[in-house]
Amino acid sequence: MGEYQAGIYRQAVMLGRRAALVELRSLGSLDEPLLLARIEPDKGISQGAAGIEGLVRKLFNIDLDLTPFCQATKADRVLSFLQKSLRGLRSPSTATPFQALILSIVEQQISLKVAWSLQGRMIERFGDPLTWEGRRYNAFPRAETLAQASREELRACGLSYRKSEYIIEASARVVEGLDMERLKVLDDQEIIRELRRIRGVGVWTAELTMVRGLQRWDAFPAQDLGLRRAIAHYYHQDRKITAEEARQTALAWKGWRGLAGFYLIVAEQRRIEVPLGWGMHH
Repeated sequence: MGEYQAGIYRQAVMLGRRAALVELRSLGSLDEPLLLARIEPDKGISQGAAGIEGLVRKLFNIDLDLTPFCQATKADRVLSFLQKSLRGLRSPSTATPFQALILSIVEQQISLKVAWSLQGRMIERFGDPLTWEGRRYNAFPRAETLAQASREELRACGLSYRKSEYIIEASARVVEGLDMERLKVLDDQEIIRELRRIRGVGVWTAELTMVRGLQRWDAFPAQDLGLRRAIAHYYHQDRKITAEEARQTALAWKGWRGLAGFYLIVAEQRRIEVPLGWGMHH
């Protein structure tokens, strides 16, 4: 959970066993991008410049080549226009797959606005703190911290009793040896099966975790209400659609369904409309 103010993005992260503040500012352009990264405090951090650069590249998927995505969806009039309007857009990732899993549990069956508020309270309550230039920042909570939390403490952040249990149990599984990083070597269906063994994790939670935490760009959380609303807006004249209808629509984006869904959600939030006739001669 970061913040963007006056052209500077700041996010607290764990580097080794210490919280640090990553500060990013853009000095480049779309054609010649250049990011300046600063870490505070710059002393006592166990990771060197290469490790920090790797983290920044991961958080913003800087190394993701969008060319195959553009090629795979160029026949789609909506996505071809949105790629032009949102040129260079990449879906951000979490620092760890564990973080993606916990955030996805929090977001189950509630609006994003409410989820962001609950996530912010949880991070403030349980995340390692860092004070810099008079401001307090918190890194995402460690699995050990959340595993030791009580249901009542999580409930005090606004989480439901059931979600509090799920978060504690998922965190305990990681502490006990579940290696979330190991999931990266599995195929998509194997990842879903592994994650569903965790209490409280269904297909939607697993798929959302895969997109934002494991960079699986074809994972498609079709049960997501926001995603279905965006697909309905651009492809079904705003008619309410089922998860199965969303999956059928997304078949045309095979290989990139998760990233395509991200583009559609961002476009709908920004109220970007596709001009009538666009794509007829494109």
